Amino acid sequence: MIQKTIQAQDVNLRYLIDNFNLQWIRDEQFFREWQEDLPELTDLEKQLLDQVQEGFFNLLQNPPVLEDVVRMAILDPILFIGKFFLYPYYIRSEESVLLEIPEGENLIKGRIDTLVLKEKLWVMVIESKRAEFSIEAGLGQLLTYLLASPNLDRPNYGLIVTGSDFIFVKLVKVENIPQYATSKVFVTRNPDNELYDVLRILKHLSQIAVNENST
Repeated sequence: MIQKTIQAQDVNLRYLIDNFNLQWIRDEQFFREWQEDLPELTDLEKQLLDQVQEGFFNLLQNPPVLEDVVRMAILDPILFIGKFFLYPYYIRSEESVLLEIPEGENLIKGRIDTLVLKEKLWVMVIESKRAEFSIEAGLGQLLTYLLASPNLDRPNYGLIVTGSDFIFVKLVKVENIPQYATSKVFVTRNPDNELYDVLRILKHLSQIAVNENST
């Protein structure tokens, strides 16, 4: 577990590498859970996800797409369709992390919100007004939460959501060294509706978390 007290907004990958020996694993065999043994979706689930995607397309006509809107119009419907508001899952919100980027005399602000669906499974929502507030902006914060897990001998998982992009993260200690890997980036704008894959992976990772918590 992380022992030092630091400001969440100051955490980045470089800090975690220097202080916790965090390693990025790019071997595709390390994180197969986002590619294998995924459940199939029902026709109804696909129809509802198509509506979520159409809602996203509508949001794009009225930028900026703010974090609260991403939660309401994109993430929350996906969680509802996947039945993540029902037992054995729960939604717990962690304290928001503020992002600030100076631009001339102005200060551009953003926010990162983090939800816990189940022990070992975290979801991070990034306000997407600016390109700087991308997946990379939240990766350090998400890995910090995962590093704080008391049971890193087993995998912990996370999902980063910007509204337009989704990426899954795995973290586990191997010989007492924390190692992480990411999935491909799933894009909401894709006409093939990659939200199907997002929900299938989220279901699979959540089931892993449930099974491990019951053992």
